[in-house]
Amino acid sequence: MYLLKTYLWTVVVFIIAKVAFMYYNQEGHDYSWNDLCDVVRHGLSLDLSTALYFIIFPFLVVLVSLWWNNEKVLRRLLSIYYVVISIAFALAFVADSSLYPFWGFKLDASCLQYLETPTEAMASVSTGYLIMRLLVIGIAAVLIYMGYHAPFTLHPHTLHTRPKIIQTLIYVLLIPLIVIGIRGGLDESTTNIGQVYFSQNQFLNHAAVNPVFSFLFSLDHQLGDGNEYQFMSDEECAALVKDVYPSQPSTLNAPLDSAALHSKEPSTLNSNRPNIVIILLESCGEQFASVMPRLQQLKQEGIWFSQCYGNSWRTDRGTVCTLSGYPSFPATSVMKIPEKSRTLPSIARTLQKEHYTTSFLYGGDINFTNMRSYLVATGWEQLTWKADYSREEQHSAEWGVRDDITFGTLYDRITQLPTDTLQQERALFGYSTLSSHEPWDVPVKKLDDEVLNAFTYLDQCLGDFIDKLKATPQWDNLLIVLTADHGINYKDIDEQQPLKRNHIPLLMVGGAVKEPLIVTALCNQTDISATLLGLLGLPHDDFRFSRDVLSESYRYPTAVHNYYNAQLLIDSTGYILYDFDAQRFIVSQTADPERLLRINKAILQTTTNDLMNR
Repeated sequence: MYLLKTYLWTVVVFIIAKVAFMYYNQEGHDYSWNDLCDVVRHGLSLDLSTALYFIIFPFLVVLVSLWWNNEKVLRRLLSIYYVVISIAFALAFVADSSLYPFWGFKLDASCLQYLETPTEAMASVSTGYLIMRLLVIGIAAVLIYMGYHAPFTLHPHTLHTRPKIIQTLIYVLLIPLIVIGIRGGLDESTTNIGQVYFSQNQFLNHAAVNPVFSFLFSLDHQLGDGNEYQFMSDEECAALVKDVYPSQPSTLNAPLDSAALHSKEPSTLNSNRPNIVIILLESCGEQFASVMPRLQQLKQEGIWFSQCYGNSWRTDRGTVCTLSGYPSFPATSVMKIPEKSRTLPSIARTLQKEHYTTSFLYGGDINFTNMRSYLVATGWEQLTWKADYSREEQHSAEWGVRDDITFGTLYDRITQLPTDTLQQERALFGYSTLSSHEPWDVPVKKLDDEVLNAFTYLDQCLGDFIDKLKATPQWDNLLIVLTADHGINYKDIDEQQPLKRNHIPLLMVGGAVKEPLIVTALCNQTDISATLLGLLGLPHDDFRFSRDVLSESYRYPTAVHNYYNAQLLIDSTGYILYDFDAQRFIVSQTADPERLLRINKAILQTTTNDLMNR
């Protein structure tokens, strides 16, 4: 009876957490009382299995108490255990509810990497926000513990009425039942997140998922050895991706001797070797185009890729995709794995061989998500970040130095470049903005909506930056690559509208551009590397997963986007978004979804194998 009460209270706690999750995240998600009941009902199987994990320790204590009559020690052990899990549950429930509006999926182990730099991780929220959640965590932990304390007052030792050997035998016989319950039955399929999915409304499916199980499951389902993404034979996989990632080099990059490379004039540029600036606009999906008039104006002046899609959902992933032409992954960040990230190809490293100096500018903490290690390892020589600014400037925004200040730094660096076009040495600048991010703290207020207002501010900073550069002699030999690190959920645009959510700008502008050009081919953020190098007439064979969109070898336009264990694939026939945990389509807008799914799986298997072999 003692174990049963403890088990049932754990299940009740999980159910209450579901109701609280739905109530807290109700904005933008319409649901009825029946929906709430369905969430609880469909999520119950996962709750029952998860609760069994937390009955194991009390079960062992009960078993030991049959043969060891030291009630004081056993009570203390159980009390400590209930304190620990009460706090852990409260943390999980509050973190899950609080992060969901930002992330759009359930709590998983990816949150742990941001705890390595807690100051940066908390920069998106106010002090009041954190205090309130810490208070809720404390109250929830106390209430959960009180529920465990009630059955605990009747210690199992006082309930032993049968002979010890009989009691022991009964408990031993319960072990396989607990194991089967944790496993989810005797079928081939074991307990998994997808078993609770029941609706076309993804919010209801997410609400049904137990956040504790989701977190523990993700701990055991990181990239690991890549076996999770082995779907088919290597031969079948290669056949499916041969058109997605053609092995032949770009026709613009046919083998040339060194002299020919330096004398070749790309057809769309005025300069053989322009100075280059790559700007990653924080969270700047095309969904914000309506409040960014200066960016729209620039699209009429440069090479605009109108159908570009981001590869991932976080800055650390998007940075690698852009600067290394390397794909993102559903459950891991390559930037966080130095032994892998240092092996990646890099625009910076390639251009270093062409006598380019390389520098990177970021107004935040460059140690966040292991960014420094990645940048240094891939050829970025000079790093400028928050610590290089005055104390006042460092605190001009929650994330660090606000954008108008860092745009000013970039302008100063560019205008210090020599204007002699015959000089062999050139410069590559990388720059990540940061103000268009929670908590949207910008120094101007033009719009009431704080999100739209932040992007208006970013647009103003960008427009002023370009206007000033146009008046300098450095403009004539400058190529600026503008893109976003990723898109974001905003109002009704989320992962269930993947085309709107992940459509990002890609624009190459500057005095080095010969004439305006609109490129309508579907492409990915990872294609920036090969396309840029192709414009310069440079080989990019080591960028295996980056395609030169302007070359004749780009025959099967596709775009991929992934977030935690789900991946989007787009081609000319439509698109699918597939959840590998649930093993089902989240979105399917194509006549033949199974064909796209096979290609989607082959892409993930190919890219995963490449990462594992690095």
